[in-house]
Amino acid sequence: MTSFSLATGFADQGKEQQSPHLRVHTVNIFVRDQERSLRFFLDQLGFSLAFDVRLQTGNRWLAVAPPDGTAVLTLIAPEPESELAKLIGRSTGIVFVTEDVAAKYVEWRKNGVRFHNTPRLRRVKYQPVEESAAQTLLLGKQAPVWGGVFTRFEDIDGNTFSLVSFDEMNQAVAEQRRAAAEKLESERRAAHEMEIARQVQARLFPQSLPPMKTLDYAGTCIQAHQVGGDYYDFLPLGDGRLGLVLGDIAGKGIAGALLMANLQANLRSQCAMALDEPQRLLRSVNQLFYDNTADNAYATLFFAEYDDGTQRLRYINCGHLPALLLRHDGALVKLDSTCTVLGLFNEWDCAIRECQLSAGDTLAIYTDGVTETFSATEEEFGEGRLVAALRRWRELNARELLAAVVDEVKHFCPGEQYDDITLIVARGR
Repeated sequence: MTSFSLATGFADQGKEQQSPHLRVHTVNIFVRDQERSLRFFLDQLGFSLAFDVRLQTGNRWLAVAPPDGTAVLTLIAPEPESELAKLIGRSTGIVFVTEDVAAKYVEWRKNGVRFHNTPRLRRVKYQPVEESAAQTLLLGKQAPVWGGVFTRFEDIDGNTFSLVSFDEMNQAVAEQRRAAAEKLESERRAAHEMEIARQVQARLFPQSLPPMKTLDYAGTCIQAHQVGGDYYDFLPLGDGRLGLVLGDIAGKGIAGALLMANLQANLRSQCAMALDEPQRLLRSVNQLFYDNTADNAYATLFFAEYDDGTQRLRYINCGHLPALLLRHDGALVKLDSTCTVLGLFNEWDCAIRECQLSAGDTLAIYTDGVTETFSATEEEFGEGRLVAALRRWRELNARELLAAVVDEVKHFCPGEQYDDITLIVARGR
């Protein structure tokens, strides 16, 4: 006996699966006319179309599915004089299970479905209530020996099916629906809390740009998920100096966002010491990050201090990707790592380097979400394409240049974004 559930998710009840997944996929129903039978199942029973394809042989492979459950019925129209044609109009042995036979009986009869008998119901004690038409119909009928309610109906070809319910299934459905409602509410709360987290993290990114006379700059972080672990910042250091910060936290989602907030708080709370001693600042940040996070938590970081008067750029690269400095004459300079990552080692120190950022020079600081984006053919965007984009749009102002490069990255990989895209561009003027 084959059964299909008309109660949401009933086929999924039971113990947690330990063995390889196994389930019924299709059951064959032999019919005279596929299109007429399709209309019966869709229009009169409320089923859905599972698939409708034309095979290489020219035959039509057509199947329908009940509203709930996983198995489907394949509607097969055999040759009129074949042995399979003799199976049309017989008992299919298929049993549909629902928690309310009476309601289905009333609904389907209104749709013109032919039943062999009214549903049979075992006698039960009940409190007087206002009876529906279906309940009135069932009262006083005899139940089958196994208990529950059942009836039989047929399709337009006379193929017969059973429609049943029983108490154990009803209880399971009620429990499953309760669990589904709780899950839905839990997911709603989680989504609401995630949206709050997204809004909070969005406020952690720079909300305004400290004005600079000799530097045009902009930054962006396009997150792959609602929250992420990439971080960029612009820190007003006083005395005409600006801190440009870009980091990549080891971790994604909520975990990465929390670490990102921790790193940002450490940097902003102590950035005053960066005016004269950026190395001291990062030593302190590393110590706090090391002390306040798990043993495997770390971040790569590029920290630069720009002097608006002298146009000098001092930088510390903590295990991050090399920043790209495109000179006005087309030469490319890479600002490579000067020390290891933050937060992984208690004993930590860094080296500082410097360069000039003259008028027409372009600086790009980025995370691997830019260069390690892949096309549909598994080709990496890469550093070379980033350099080419910077050269192509170098005459634009910083904000326009930033937008043009991001557009190229997104056009290169039009599918789902898997990593945060974070980029700072700065142009000397």
